[in-house]
Amino acid sequence: MSTLSPADEAQLKAQLQDAVVSCTERCLYQSAKWAAELLNSLPSSDDNGSDTEIDSPMSDAPPRTPIRQLHKDATELRLEAREMPKFLLAKSLFDCREYDRCAAVFLPSTLPKGSINPIPSPAAKVKHPWKGKAKMGTPSKGTTSIRSVLGLSQKALFLALYAKYIAGEKRMNEESEMILGPQDGGVTLNKELSGVSAVLEEWFTNLPSSGRQPQGWLEYLYGIVLAKGKNEKLAVDFFVRSVNQYPYNWGTWQELSSLLGTVEELQQVQMRLPQNIISFIFHISASQELYQSTEQVHNSLTQILSFFPTSAFLQTQRALLHYHTKDFEEAEQIFSNLLITDPHRIDSLDNYSNILYVMGLRPKLAFLAQLATATDKFRPETCCVVGNYYSLKSEHEKAVMYFRRALTLDRNFLSAWTLMGHEFVEMKNTHAAIESYRRAVDVNRKDYRAWYGLGQTYEVLEMHSYALFYHQRAAALRPYDPKMWMAVGQCFGKVGKVMNGIRAYKRALVAGSYYDAGVGSSFGSGETPGLGGGVLDPDVLYQIALLYERIQETTECSAYMELVLAQEEGPEYEEFSGEASGGVGVTPTTSKARLWLARYEYMRGMYQRAMELANELCQDGVEVEDAKALVRDIRARIERDRGE
Repeated sequence: MSTLSPADEAQLKAQLQDAVVSCTERCLYQSAKWAAELLNSLPSSDDNGSDTEIDSPMSDAPPRTPIRQLHKDATELRLEAREMPKFLLAKSLFDCREYDRCAAVFLPSTLPKGSINPIPSPAAKVKHPWKGKAKMGTPSKGTTSIRSVLGLSQKALFLALYAKYIAGEKRMNEESEMILGPQDGGVTLNKELSGVSAVLEEWFTNLPSSGRQPQGWLEYLYGIVLAKGKNEKLAVDFFVRSVNQYPYNWGTWQELSSLLGTVEELQQVQMRLPQNIISFIFHISASQELYQSTEQVHNSLTQILSFFPTSAFLQTQRALLHYHTKDFEEAEQIFSNLLITDPHRIDSLDNYSNILYVMGLRPKLAFLAQLATATDKFRPETCCVVGNYYSLKSEHEKAVMYFRRALTLDRNFLSAWTLMGHEFVEMKNTHAAIESYRRAVDVNRKDYRAWYGLGQTYEVLEMHSYALFYHQRAAALRPYDPKMWMAVGQCFGKVGKVMNGIRAYKRALVAGSYYDAGVGSSFGSGETPGLGGGVLDPDVLYQIALLYERIQETTECSAYMELVLAQEEGPEYEEFSGEASGGVGVTPTTSKARLWLARYEYMRGMYQRAMELANELCQDGVEVEDAKALVRDIRARIERDRGE
């Protein structure tokens, strides 16, 4: 992508303005907000002398009419003009959250449930005397409803069906039990889906013969319905159709991204997408959600930020990319700057609070919790921020209460499920932790933290085969995270698959060379600091050595124990001749390796080397008693050999 010409920039502004208006008309307020924020992040041209050249033919008002008419044929315009009073009423009802009334404005025959056939009025009898008994059957009712649907504009039909869908979601939430309560099965369904699906299916069946041009909005709604019904392949097809017909509805891109589980699936879909600036942004966002923090993604983001330099959404994507690679300082700095620029923006603050939690910045987290609560205490993001604050204070019951509150507001809020699982682990409530992680995975199969958390919890229960399965899922999502492979290797060792465990631990060593563990671990609690400059993780090396010992390969075991010791001083051996940072120093792991080597040398009769290692242990202050006992044994053996 090169820089935008003045004409292209003016057209992009007009298209984003049209997107804000179109999404607002259809009550898609989150998509409208996204488009408006992107529109306002475009740099404004302050050239006073350019009015005649650029601004005059590309002013805000004139291009909007032709751009909007690109998506509407004459039939749609005529129908919309005829329906305008009803449409204004329906939109007002939607804004007042009277969703059933909104749908009934355009679809009155499909809405009544209890009294579909009330006592017929005399007028009705006179009007249709020929229908007789057929009036009581469903076929005539169905044909009437389909005729009324086909006579509506696409905008009116979308609003009516979307209102029915939202009404069903509202009733579903009202009928749901308390989060993780005794009756909460997590399987409450939206009862309006079948009706909405039937109408849309009929509409798309009649579309080729109707002569009308699709606009992309009904495809978007049908995709949502199909995704809810687990028909994901067909849902992806309809989302792709939708973005090809109207690419400026960000909600469609989000739904499409949620159905892509791997980078391969993203690449396959990318070939079917329109080539424009919104598709470019989608690729960056989808890559971020798939944890693809590569140089290419960063370069693409830098390029798109040159067009939208103040976009909070794009800067958030940058921060999340750093967050996924455990570069917490950089991510925290970006979020901090965003907070200064727009202190009332709640979006993605839950991720910011995760970063502050892992970094242990309690004063900043307390300030963030106060700020978010003052702005809007009934947002799921705010509840997660406050929950993280209480978690950092080790008040786990209060943290769970706030995560539950977040899920009461939005049952599909991923962060709350995962974080609540972490809290239940801290409270030793493994059953509730497993259920929380399962719900997180149901919401988003790409959440490696939930898979890893399930594995950790099953390890606590000593169900290592289950733990292995979940850790492998996490490692598949994060192949360059050594923490994942260490967990896989540990589980393989527990189930007796020693060689598989060794391979997994070696994969952790390879991953560690590509990926710096940063400040904290993948589970969310600060643990081993990142190793750099060619230093290998001594814990991984030690575990490999122990696994070799289990299969009686003593030579390999001793070689890896020597490698563990080498990490104390850092890379001063042949492989690393360049810049080298210091080693890890003396740690409990290196001391255990030194003790093992001392005993190994003692068993081999290499008393001088064994004595050196044992004396070093005494100086280290770790494993001192064992070391002293070994020194005594070595001296006794040496004295005895001399006596002989």
